[in-house]
Amino acid sequence: MNLCLFDLDDTLLPLDSDHAWGEFVIALGWVDEPSFRRDNDAFFAQYQAGQLDVHAYIEFATRPLRERSAEELSAAQVLFMQRVIEPALHDSARDLVRRHQAQGDRVALVTATNEFVTAPIAAAFGIPALIAVQLERDARGSITGRIRGTPSYREGKVLRVEEWLGEQGARWRDCVRITVYSDSLNDLPLLEKATEPVATNPTPALLAVAHQRGWPTLNLFT
Repeated sequence: MNLCLFDLDDTLLPLDSDHAWGEFVIALGWVDEPSFRRDNDAFFAQYQAGQLDVHAYIEFATRPLRERSAEELSAAQVLFMQRVIEPALHDSARDLVRRHQAQGDRVALVTATNEFVTAPIAAAFGIPALIAVQLERDARGSITGRIRGTPSYREGKVLRVEEWLGEQGARWRDCVRITVYSDSLNDLPLLEKATEPVATNPTPALLAVAHQRGWPTLNLFT
């Protein structure tokens, strides 16, 4: 089995979908703009520095979702895709995904962004397997503001991929080739599991590591 794992934000997309969703709910008028933007930007800076408290972030980021009906949430997903994500879908990224699928790789999207935001994006890329932060829901199906299971962030991505492989009766060692694409040093634990790590649109910190270790680099949007 050959495995191909894609990060999403700033890897297959030239933006961060989590932060962009925060800006989108501001535009919808669902939140108080100054305070929400301040906190959204602060959490994003923590993420970029590799210091995100993912549980605190999910509690914050899901507050607007917990105050809306299922119908409102579904309509917002559609608008977000139309207005923010679809204009950012590049053929270069889509073609890369299709190439790995065409050669028979088992492909998954592995992201620290939550499943509510990323499920439609994974579908747009034609990737059925999504490993994202899972949102806990109560008996009525409403989002609680907590994370279900292990968050797919930093080392958690490795654990979640292991769980996903296990559901298919497979393990890391069953993979002949493991290709991982990511832009961020946050994904170093996952990149280190790869036989073919690719620093994709890399941050300066990841670019330095890639040069040190002789990893290939890829810029999809230039």
